Amino acid sequence: MESRPSAPDETLLVPVANEETADRLLETAIDIAIERSLRLLVIHVVAVPDQLPLDAGYRLLDDRDEQLLADAAATATEHGVPTDKRVRFARSVTSGILGAIEKENVELTLLGWRGRPPRQNVILGSYIDVVLRKATCDVLVKRIQTPQPDIDSILVPIAGGPHEGLALETASALATQHDAVVHLLHVRSETDPAQREGEANALLLNASDEFGSETEIRREVAVEDHVAGAITDRTTAHDITILGVSRGGFVRRALLGTISEAVGRNASGTVFLAKRYDPVPSRIRRLVRRVAQ
Repeated sequence: MESRPSAPDETLLVPVANEETADRLLETAIDIAIERSLRLLVIHVVAVPDQLPLDAGYRLLDDRDEQLLADAAATATEHGVPTDKRVRFARSVTSGILGAIEKENVELTLLGWRGRPPRQNVILGSYIDVVLRKATCDVLVKRIQTPQPDIDSILVPIAGGPHEGLALETASALATQHDAVVHLLHVRSETDPAQREGEANALLLNASDEFGSETEIRREVAVEDHVAGAITDRTTAHDITILGVSRGGFVRRALLGTISEAVGRNASGTVFLAKRYDPVPSRIRRLVRRVAQ
C-alpha cells in the first residue's frame, strides 16, 4: 500500500473574528501554507470575563463563530492545505492567541489590522501590539482596508534590517502563487556619500537570492530625503507592499513614526508588516559581544 505524505510539522496560526477579515486573511494564509508546506490552524478566541470560569465560555460562543471556523477550515482544505480549527476560551484575545502559539508548534502567526489611527499607548491595536512584542514565533500583520486586488506587483523596501528575511519569504510565496513581479526598493538619503550606492545595490542583489529563477525581480535605488514618504509614494504602483518592521522594534511608543509604522499606515493598497522572532534578545547578544571583547 502506498503511504501518504506526512503532515507538516510546523503551523501557520490565523486568529479570526469576523467573516470579512477572515476571508482576506485566509487568502494569504493559503498561499503561504502551500509554498512553505505549513499546517494551518484557524482559531477563534472567546474572551471570558474574570467573574466566570473559563469553561463557561461556551455560553458566550455564537453559532456564527463556529460557522466562521468551519467555513475557513473547509476553504483551506479545498486548496489542499492540512487544516485544523479551534475555539479557545481565555481571559483576553491576547492571552488566547499567545496561548495557542505556545501550545501548538507555531512557526508563523498572521494577524489582521484595519489601519485605524493610533491611540495613546496603542499603535496597531491593543492585542496586536502585545502579540508582536511577546509572540515566540514569526508574526505577519496584514492591513485590511480595501478588497485585495489581483496580485501582479509586489513592493519590498530593503534597508538591511533584521526582519527583512520574513518579508522576503512572504513576497516569494505570494509571487510564486500569483506569478507576480517583485520590486525591491532601497531608499538612501541625498546626503549619503556616493560610495553608498554600491552598498545599496549589494543589499538588493542579496535580497534577490530569496527568489526562485521563475520570479521576475526589478531593483531600484532611490535617492530621497524622506525615506518613509518615498516608499509610500511608490506603493500606489503596486498591489501589495511587504516590509520588515523597523530596526530595534516597532511596537514601543517611542518608535511611533518610524518608517515601518508610517508606511504601514499610509501606504496604498494591501500592506504586510513582518516581524521575525528572535529567541535571543538583543541585550543578551550585546552582553555576549562585550564579554567576547
